[in-house]
Amino acid sequence: MNDFSAAQRSRVTMLDVAEHAKVSKASVSRFIGEDRALLSDAIAQRIEQSIAELGYRPNQMARGLKRGRTRLIGMLVADIRNPYSIAVMHGVETACRQHGYSLVVCNTDRDDEQERQHLALLRSYNIEGLIVNTLGHHRDELHDLHREMPLVLVDRKVAHLESDMVGLDNPAAVAMALAHLEERGYRDVLMVTEPFDGTSSRIERVSSFKAQIEQHPVLHGTSIETGSELTAQLKTFLDTPGPGPKALFCANGVAALASTHALRELKCKLFEDVGLIALDDLDWYPLVGSGITALAQPTTDIGASAFECLLKRLRGDDSAVRTLDFSAQLIVRGSTLGDSR
Repeated sequence: MNDFSAAQRSRVTMLDVAEHAKVSKASVSRFIGEDRALLSDAIAQRIEQSIAELGYRPNQMARGLKRGRTRLIGMLVADIRNPYSIAVMHGVETACRQHGYSLVVCNTDRDDEQERQHLALLRSYNIEGLIVNTLGHHRDELHDLHREMPLVLVDRKVAHLESDMVGLDNPAAVAMALAHLEERGYRDVLMVTEPFDGTSSRIERVSSFKAQIEQHPVLHGTSIETGSELTAQLKTFLDTPGPGPKALFCANGVAALASTHALRELKCKLFEDVGLIALDDLDWYPLVGSGITALAQPTTDIGASAFECLLKRLRGDDSAVRTLDFSAQLIVRGSTLGDSR
C-alpha cells in the first residue's frame, strides 16, 4: 500500500519511476510504449511495481505527440442541447471507443465566434480527424482543416467543401410523411421548421415538402418557421377553412416541442382538432396525448457511420467523396389517427 496523495501522484514523472525501479528512463518509456517486448521480465516487473507504488500516470497527450498520433477525434456540434445532436454524438463516441480513439466534443451553441474559437482549439489538440455538425459559417477555417486532416459532415452540408457526408434521406422522409398523412385522411398540411439559418437539412426538407405537395393533388401545404409568432400563426392555420382535416408536419424535434407548447396554449384538443407528425423520435413523444407519430432517424447508425467514414480516410482511403443517406422509420401513434378513429 502506498502513501502518495492524489496531488503527489499527479507530480510523479517518468524519471521518478526510473529511479525508483533502478532502471533507465528509456526502459520506462519502452514499458509504457509499444516496445515492452524489448525488456526482460525482471525489468518489466520492477517498472510495473514502481508505477503501482508511485501512482504514475503517463501523459497520453505528450506520448501521442511524440509518436505523431494522438488518437483524438474532434466533433463540432451546433447545439448540444438538441436531442438529435446528443444521440448522434453517442453513436460517434461508441464507435470511437471500439477502435481505440477518444472523442473531443465542442459545442458552438449556434454562435459564430464560439465556432471559430472551437475550430482553433481542436486544431491545437492535434486531433487526427474531425466530424462536423454545425452551421458551417466559418467555411475558410473548415477548408483549411480539411487540407490537414480527414473531415466528415453530419446532417448538414458546407458549401464547396468536398467531404464525406452522413445524414438522413430527407426527400424520402418527407415523401413518407405526406403519404401517411394523405392515407389517414388529412388534406391541409402545415410544415413547421426552425429558422433556416443556412442549415442545409432544414432547407432541403422544406424544399422537398413544397415540391412534393404538388405531387399530391388532394393535399394543400404551406410552411412556417418557429419563433415568437408561432402561436399566432398556428391559430390562423386552425381557424382558416381549408380543403379538409388539418395536420402539422414538424421538421425536427425542436419544432415539434415548440408546436406542442403552442397548441396547448391555444387549448387545442390533441389530436382531435389537428393531427401531427414529426421528424425524430424523442422520449417524450409517446407521453403527449395519445402519442406523436414519428419519423425516427437511425441516429446511432448515423454517428457510427460518420466515424467509420473518418476511419477509412485515416487509413489512407483516397476514393471519391461519398454521401450516406439513411432512411427514416415511420412509427405511428395516436396523433395521426385521422379518419381511422
